[in-house]
Amino acid sequence: MRYDLNLLPVFVTLMEERSVTRAAERLGITQPALSNALTRLRTMLQDPLFVRERYGMQPTAKAEELAPVIAAALASLDELVLGQQAFDPAKAQRQITIAPNSYAEFALVPAIVARLRREAPGIALRLTPYGTDLAETGVMSGTTALALGRFTDPPENLVVQHLGEDGLACIVRADHPSVTGPRITRKQFERLKHVNMLPPGRLRVGLFTALQKQGLKRDVAVSVTHFLAIPEMVAVTDYCATLPRLICKRLQGDTRLKVLPAPVDLGSFPIEMGWHARYRNDPAHRWLRALVAEVVAEVAADRPINPASADTASSPRRRR
Repeated sequence: MRYDLNLLPVFVTLMEERSVTRAAERLGITQPALSNALTRLRTMLQDPLFVRERYGMQPTAKAEELAPVIAAALASLDELVLGQQAFDPAKAQRQITIAPNSYAEFALVPAIVARLRREAPGIALRLTPYGTDLAETGVMSGTTALALGRFTDPPENLVVQHLGEDGLACIVRADHPSVTGPRITRKQFERLKHVNMLPPGRLRVGLFTALQKQGLKRDVAVSVTHFLAIPEMVAVTDYCATLPRLICKRLQGDTRLKVLPAPVDLGSFPIEMGWHARYRNDPAHRWLRALVAEVVAEVAADRPINPASADTASSPRRRR
């Protein structure tokens, strides 16, 4: 029997998205075209594959059985074919999908986009959210080039590279009535109301743990789900926010705000990049990963907010 290999990425994407609409968007095709591809898939594999239920498309038992086999076959094919292709970033015309968490999207992606515009103007970058489930980003199947953030217990098929470390600092409004000096004291920190960041995933655990270790109390007045909301809130209140230093550096140009070192050493957290093992030797992906690593190093190498208090970096964690 002849198999249409063009249909296999459709199958993998449907397994991840469980939605014809979202799968079509990720693959860059129309919804009718994806529905047509699903019909051909069902005929080729002789199974319904997906059953429409209230909360999306649920895979059949055969689809669950086929999924790892098809993913492995695509990985082997990519490694064989793509690994032999030359890549010229200046001439490349393609769309690349990456999955940054909210921290990386705010602190790192603008610099990555600027670098891409200079070195590879024909590459269009598409971002997909990186929240609590890596499978939803497409990075575990290889439909997404890489994820940026922090990885806890990554799966075996994900290669994780340590890119650097970041720490924490505080922001208050520039004319704050009680925080007038170059530092915020422990007493001031504990007396103030705070804006708390609640990103998806486990990043928030780091700050809570650091505060607990230092015995530092924080009176949270409001919790938000994106970094963009915080400067607007802090600028019009007497609240304080404790944020990653690279986020604070992005906010230093806002004259409504002032950035201050944290009152105590709150430690550091890793900046990491993860990608599917199938792209280990792909020239385009290797070039992209090198570019991202260089950009992160440049951004993180800026003069620290508090040069007198260096971060205690954990040992770099690499999986090859």
